[in-house]
Amino acid sequence: MLESIGRLFTGTASRIVVTTILSFVIAVNGSQRLGAFDIVFDPTNYGQNLLTAARALEQINNQVRSLENQAQSLLNQAKHLASLPTSVVGQLTSTISQMNSLIAQAKGISFDVQKTQQDFAQLYPRQYGAASSSDKMVQDATTRWNNSYEGLKQALTIQSAIVSNLDQDGQTLRTLMANSSGAVGSLQAQQSGNELLALQVKQALQTQALLATQARADTLRAAERQASVAAAQERFIRFIGDGRAYAGGK
Repeated sequence: MLESIGRLFTGTASRIVVTTILSFVIAVNGSQRLGAFDIVFDPTNYGQNLLTAARALEQINNQVRSLENQAQSLLNQAKHLASLPTSVVGQLTSTISQMNSLIAQAKGISFDVQKTQQDFAQLYPRQYGAASSSDKMVQDATTRWNNSYEGLKQALTIQSAIVSNLDQDGQTLRTLMANSSGAVGSLQAQQSGNELLALQVKQALQTQALLATQARADTLRAAERQASVAAAQERFIRFIGDGRAYAGGK
């Protein structure tokens, strides 16, 4: 019976508990023999009691280990739910807002579809008719030159803003990589990945802004040349007239 009790325990802690219980039983048994000779000692009964106590103790140990595992599981879940200590979302959003603000400052021909069509039809006609005054053609030519100038200026401004953001983007990338490497849970890792994607989107939007403003400047210059040709043709026609002024010279 006692050998069965010993097999229930493994490890140093279990051996200590068994030793303590056996010492207690021996002490009680010895005191009974010294002070109460009329009590009969039943080793089978004591062994059964010891086995019951050992099993109860083993159940308690199992419950303690279960609670420890649950506590560790909760700690792991807390790590997985922990958010990043810092975020670059505000910084990326601010840069995108800056790009949008610079694009919205377009002068002359704007980026609004309906207004662009109206202004283009007015300032860049296919040809000038006889009813168009010379002052009108000069005024339109001046406006077209201003539009080309503003288009080139805006394209250069966007280029400068993007270049000035390169150092900031490099620092942002280093921060995001550090956050990703030091992520302690799935949520932090996911947030780091999302912010890396946000940086890529921000850079893509900057590229789109640059291409749009550069293409706008090139288009305005090409349209200016085309409208200048139409105005020059009308002025030439007015200068030559119907040719009768030169008929007497023949």
